[in-house]
Amino acid sequence: MEGSSSECNIKVMCRYRPRSTAEQTDTASPARLCGDGDTVLFGGKPFVFDRVFSSEAMQEQVYNACARAIVKDVLEGYNGTIFAYGQTSSGKTHTMEGDLNDPELMGIIPRIARDIFNYIYSMDEHLEFHIKVSYFEIYLDKIRDLLDAVEKVNLSVHEDKNRVPYVKGCTERFVSSPEEVMDIVDEGKSNRHVSVTNMNEHSSRSHCVFLISVKQENILTETKLSGKLYLVDLAGSEK
Repeated sequence: MEGSSSECNIKVMCRYRPRSTAEQTDTASPARLCGDGDTVLFGGKPFVFDRVFSSEAMQEQVYNACARAIVKDVLEGYNGTIFAYGQTSSGKTHTMEGDLNDPELMGIIPRIARDIFNYIYSMDEHLEFHIKVSYFEIYLDKIRDLLDAVEKVNLSVHEDKNRVPYVKGCTERFVSSPEEVMDIVDEGKSNRHVSVTNMNEHSSRSHCVFLISVKQENILTETKLSGKLYLVDLAGSEK
């Protein structure tokens, strides 16, 4: 979603993952990419998206097309959301997170953290920034704080004075570098794994939300901007 766009604010993009060994021996016809990179042909029917990425697409290509403009909007005071939808093992987490420490394989979240702080480092000293992050999951209609997974296991959604929904009581951490953001992602993932006995079954049925809040103030003019970016790894779409 791109908050400042004059066109449709919602864009839907499709990403192929490489076929597994079992799928390579399957005689069924796979979905085919056709057209100008925006159409998938499946079962003889065309499905049109804003963009379609082949299985050879690099993480940077996906980020540039899906997220870079939204990060710019958030830094200009808009809210945005990026969510990954698909069956379990279809590559949602690879797209959203990837390898957090590999420059080529890192996904959308670490690239967003990098770009936000690169933007801050390039700004004048009279601009003051405050970056906060939260990390929670929704499982069986309950919201659990992944940064305080013992105490905060059934949080509720409220609305602020502007009727914007928020998760009451969810931990918020101030961060001052991309590395701190990645440490928090690792912490949340660790808490998520420790709390369940069947991670595959659990992750296929739970939504994970990583929230980045950006507040900035021009200390000369006292102008203030704030934006929020919701990064969502949805539960598996299979029935």
